[in-house]
Amino acid sequence: MLSAQRREHLLALLAAEGRVVAKSVAAELGISEDSIRRDLRELAEAGLCIRVYGGALPVPLADAPVQRRLGVAVDSKHRVAQAAAALIRPGMTVILDAGTTALAMAAMLPDDITLITPSPAVAVAALDSTKARVVMIGGELSRHSAVAGGGLAHEAIARIAADAFFLGVTGIHPDHGLTTGELDDAVTKRALAARSADTYVLGSAEKIGAASRFPVVGLDEITGIVVDPHDQNPLIAQLPTA
Repeated sequence: MLSAQRREHLLALLAAEGRVVAKSVAAELGISEDSIRRDLRELAEAGLCIRVYGGALPVPLADAPVQRRLGVAVDSKHRVAQAAAALIRPGMTVILDAGTTALAMAAMLPDDITLITPSPAVAVAALDSTKARVVMIGGELSRHSAVAGGGLAHEAIARIAADAFFLGVTGIHPDHGLTTGELDDAVTKRALAARSADTYVLGSAEKIGAASRFPVVGLDEITGIVVDPHDQNPLIAQLPTA
């Protein structure tokens, strides 16, 4: 089988089964694991899969730019946002991450809290919908995620403290943990989590079982994952839910 045909076969497996195990595919095709790993590396460099230990996973839907994510799993994100907002108590200081679920949650916040966010879109939505005090974290805006990051953002983050951080990621997987598609975003998210007493992960349906390139924090470092109560994904039973 030619390398181009192997790569087509690997992509078909990803679409049909949701993962590729290099050892199994090598045995099936009668070729070396090194050949399969090389094919997966080339597919990952082309943005067509995410390499993980032992094989590969599909590129998460949540890794798309923010404008393209607005129409993905809308109902699931709304339910997760409602469940997450219910965890907020009067007088709390809350950090709300960027992302489409966070944007939905911004419209559901109580009035008597302080909101801190690195997302201009989340800040504006909160100003429009609530009377909460809104504090922006400044810095260079990522064109992919529309979130502030870099040195200026990290100087500001080092001087805040919060009761709860509602963290947005693009992948939530019992084996591969909490991941995101942008390295700088992962660094900013870790810094925000370190300044919060509790960290809750916003886990809409398209993120459960997905994995992205860059790790954020470990599953043992969070308070819990807020999942969609309608989501029947069996992997949820293996995750620390809120």
